[in-house]
Amino acid sequence: MAWVKRIGLFFVVNILIMVTVGIVWSILGQYFGITGHTAYLVVFSGIAGFGGALFSLWTSKWMAKTLYGVQIIDPLTHDSRLRSLVEKVHGMARAAKLPKMPDVGIYEANDVNAFATGPSKSNSLVAVSSGLLYKMNEKEVDGVLAHEVSHIANGDMVTMTLIQGIVNTFSLLFSRLLANLISSQVDEKARTIVYFACTILGDILFTLLGSIVVSHFSRAREFRADNGGAQLSSRDNMISALKKLQLLHDQPALEESKKDGLATLKISHRERGGLAALFMTHPPLEVRIQALEKGR
Repeated sequence: MAWVKRIGLFFVVNILIMVTVGIVWSILGQYFGITGHTAYLVVFSGIAGFGGALFSLWTSKWMAKTLYGVQIIDPLTHDSRLRSLVEKVHGMARAAKLPKMPDVGIYEANDVNAFATGPSKSNSLVAVSSGLLYKMNEKEVDGVLAHEVSHIANGDMVTMTLIQGIVNTFSLLFSRLLANLISSQVDEKARTIVYFACTILGDILFTLLGSIVVSHFSRAREFRADNGGAQLSSRDNMISALKKLQLLHDQPALEESKKDGLATLKISHRERGGLAALFMTHPPLEVRIQALEKGR
């Protein structure tokens, strides 16, 4: 199964790199006369790094329902508009050959937003804001829904969680290895304070650096989801949806919604340069539109 291979690959790579780092650190420790429980650090970092990421993935549907107040739509609802929404998502899910139909939910918000979440392709959720249904036409809504279903079909939630787990692991590991190295060079009385200070600063530094890696993969997955959405709906529908988002983002009333970290399509449409571009989790809307137009 594809998801088993994906998980296995990331775990194997993560283990191999951790072992390599552990060996290198042991050699450096002997050279500098540093004693420490490197093996414990490696195990701790792996468990803590992946544990947090996997827990977040496992509880993602519950968190979305709790934080956003997402109400799952009954497929047999008498509300024709909501029933149509469920039918569209399920139709796209069948076309994408998902093993189980996603839950479809809606939550009250004026912003234009939709997101996909869940721990697996067999346990997923596609949620839309009420504002999206009111401010987008049928073709634009189709494009957004297709993008979200494509995220599920591509296994993006699991993939990004595993990447985050690897980044978390190395952030924890490197900060502690660096703290060990620095604290070993100071007076024994100040060693504990120096160690903890370096650990905190290291966690912050390596987490920031790691977020660049996560953001890079996130941007790549967005392009892939756009292409998948174009296949499940149509390229014109995807372009129309992105252009509508581009237009709506200029409205001050939606400024607060741009801060939403769970949103899949909702980002600043203005292209940024320098360091800011490295931390963007989504490509600029105009770049995504151009990519879709080139693929006509």
